[in-house]
Formats: sequence, C-alpha cells, structure tokens
Amino acid sequence: MCPSLSRAFWTSVTKLGLHTKPRMPPCDFTPEKYQSLAYDRVLEVHRLHLPPVPTAYFPKPLLLHQGHMEWLFDHEGNRYLDCFSGIVTVSVGHCHPKVNAVAQKQLGRLWHTSALFFHSPTHEFAEKLLALLPEPLKVIFFVNSGSEANDLAMLMARAHTNRTDLISFRGAYHGCSPYTLGLTNVGPFRMELPSGLGCQSTMCPDVFRGPWGGSHCRDSPVQTIRKCSCAPDCCQARDQYIEQFKDTLNTSVAKSIAGFFAEPIQGVNGVVQYPKGFLKEAFKLVREREGVCIADEVQTGFGRLGSHFWGFQTHDILPDIVTMAKGIGNGFPMAAVVTTPEIAKSLAKCMYHFNTFGGSPMACAIGSAVLEVIKEENLQENSQEVGTYMLQKLAELRDEFEIVGDVRGKGLMIGIEMVKDKMGRQPLPQEEVNQIHEDCKRMGLIIGRGGIFAQTFRIAPSMCITKPDVHFAVEVFRSALIQHMERRAQQNS
Repeated sequence: MCPSLSRAFWTSVTKLGLHTKPRMPPCDFTPEKYQSLAYDRVLEVHRLHLPPVPTAYFPKPLLLHQGHMEWLFDHEGNRYLDCFSGIVTVSVGHCHPKVNAVAQKQLGRLWHTSALFFHSPTHEFAEKLLALLPEPLKVIFFVNSGSEANDLAMLMARAHTNRTDLISFRGAYHGCSPYTLGLTNVGPFRMELPSGLGCQSTMCPDVFRGPWGGSHCRDSPVQTIRKCSCAPDCCQARDQYIEQFKDTLNTSVAKSIAGFFAEPIQGVNGVVQYPKGFLKEAFKLVREREGVCIADEVQTGFGRLGSHFWGFQTHDILPDIVTMAKGIGNGFPMAAVVTTPEIAKSLAKCMYHFNTFGGSPMACAIGSAVLEVIKEENLQENSQEVGTYMLQKLAELRDEFEIVGDVRGKGLMIGIEMVKDKMGRQPLPQEEVNQIHEDCKRMGLIIGRGGIFAQTFRIAPSMCITKPDVHFAVEVFRSALIQHMERRAQQNS
C-alpha cells in the first residue's frame, strides 16, 4: 500500500526525472503526409452531422490517419502504441501486409455476389474456420457484426427450443441492436423504452467486485488480492455464485428456457473473469432446463487468450452456438454464428434466413488471410507469452500503487481496475481516471476503458505486439500513475 506522499518526496521524484516521457520502441514505417480535412473542420462536421453521442475518447479527440501493425499515426504524424486495437478488433495488426495483399487482389476480382450465387472464397473460409471448432459445431451463418451475430443466435435458441426466456450476466455486453439490448446489462446501453423482451439478468460472478472471491478463483497468471481459505481445486466463491444462478432459474424464468448467453471473459464490463468451473456448472443447469448454451466469442476468440483458440475452451465447455466478430476480419466488418446441424435445421423450419452482405467474397478472402497469419506468425503463442509477461508486469504496479485495485485477464485481454483504495474497492472517480487516460495518450499509449463506472482500463493490443512494446506500455502507465499521485499530493498539501 502506498504511504502518504510528501512534497519533499515529489521534489526528489522530479529531480530523478520520473516524468520523462518513456522512449518508444523503434518503428521502420513512415506514414504518408496527412492531406485531408483540417482538424477543426473535422470537429465541426462531427458536431453538425454525426450522432450527438459522446463516444470519442479525450477532450481533444484523436484524428487518426494511418496504421501499421501495432502502431497508429495521427494527422500530425505522432505515433501511438495501440493497446486497444479498435475495441479488440484488429487481431493481427493494422494493415497487415498479407491481409492487405489478399484484400487488394479480391478487390480486383469480385466484391459482392450475395448468397444467391456461389463464389469459392466463401466456401474456402467456411471450411478453414469450421476446422478450428469441435464437433458438432459444423454449420456456419455469415453476418456483418457482433450485434447481428447475437441477434441471430437469440433467434436460433428460441426457434430450436420453442421457448422465450434467455439469461445473461449483469455487466454483459452482447450488442446494441433493439433485440440484443435485452441481453446487454451495462447501464449506458439500457433504454427506458421496452426492448429485448424475454431476457433476464443474473448476478455476474465477479471475484474482485462481487460478494465472493479469493486467491485461487481465476484462470489467470494474476489473482485478486482478496484472500480465502479454499484449496486450489475447491472454490467456495464458485459455489456461492452458482447458488445465485440457481435462484435466477427458480424465480425469474419459466421451467423450460430458450438459453443462456455468456462471454468467456466479459469485455465491456472491464475484462471480468469468473471462478474456474462456474460456466461448466451453469451450462449443465441450463441444459437441465432444456435451454441451449451460447458462447459470445466476439472479443475472446481467434487466439487472443493465448492458451486456447476459443475462450469457451478455457472453461472446458462445449457451447451449442458460438458467435464471433471483431478479430475475425482484422477490422473488416464481418461476423459469424456457428452451431450444430440440428439447431440450424430448427431455424430453417421457422424462417427463410437471408443476409445480403454476410459471407461476401471480400469478407471471406480477408477472413482466410487472417487465419493464415495467426497460424504462420504463431500469434496465439505470442498472445500467451507476451500477454502473461504483461500481466505480471502490471501486477507489480498493482502492488506498488494503492489506486490500482485489480489486474486481471488472460493472454492479450487485460483489465486494470482503478479504485479509491484497495480495502474499500470503490471505483476511482471518473475525472481521475480520465486524467490518467489522457496522460497515457500524451505519452504515446492508447488504451481502452470499461466497467460499469468506466473505472477499468482495458488492454487488448493486436496479437503481434512484442515484449519491448509491453515494456514501453507499462512504463507509460507507471509514469501516468506517478503523475496522478503527484497531483493528488499537491491538492492535499
């Protein structure tokens, strides 16, 4: 725990040069000169004509111009290490040369056909992708976004079971379409108008912020600072959260249900991990109610977690439906739903499912290239090695700074939860988190935000990131924390 910090201490800190901007690793890429709209004109067009929703990070939003692998360049030529990858989307690197080449070749051949006609890239990609999934997950529906994928999965579950009720965790994010808003349980996305009927929320088994949790709960190199008396292979927190899940089944839904949606690790809620064994037991309970189990792999899939290609594999479970998007196309808009032949037939009996752009030649050519790059460049293995290294380095900052309450995650999906103090675990006020976020950007590091109170920094870089990149990112974050503590000390002096 950090002691109170005196003015004399901070004077010595400044003399030691701890505010010096950490040095970026070298990059052999030179961006083109920006020659488009002036920054002020971009702000004006945005104010007048784009949705009046404050989505942009930072008081002075970044105007990005070009990307190369793990790096981004703004309109002034400033370089940034991108540790959020377009909201966990750029899986193999910005403008990866191989993916670019494949996209350009397909652009010159055929852009679009629709499902009314065949074109081999669609079938080639389907075969490659399904080879990475276990039996009986062997039927694929192509769509264009994660929200679309989860929309379709909801429909599949209800068509197959002839039931309505669907369950998802509090803190879950499964999309922002009118249908999936029922599954999404993050405050800013909820509406006062009816939407997503037939959806019920259940307690999120969050072992840091929830009522139960201990020092052996998570499948992560870093555990919570909460202590427990459990043996490593026995988790009382899991058992307590399962009782809450049973309570939802017994009180909030019908005797038979349509299904249960779960992210293997919650993304928007701040990289929240569940106790080991929880999802396995929850899936069993859902199937006892004749429901189907859906794994939302929109953020966790394609090797990002390191130890396995799919997040559901880390829980030793087999879903009935898997949804995927984001990393599937390295930033190109595409998504998919994979299910069993039996469930696919149930949907076909109910409706004529059609998607104009789903499985387009462009999307599928790019999807195949992404899979090839992940394999050829050992990016899943890199996620495991570099991600574990980063988690361990960030855990050292947790031990150093009182406002860093929790470091968690797996592979290259990492959360850093900021708190007022470790004992109370109350969220650090948003204005303070904003200052740290701004300082990181100023020093050349882009990270994301998440959590119910936007109190958690999310780190999910492209899987090509290196250990020198991680060293830079950790040093920037440490410097931002020191500057924050200095501001706090000056305000209190």
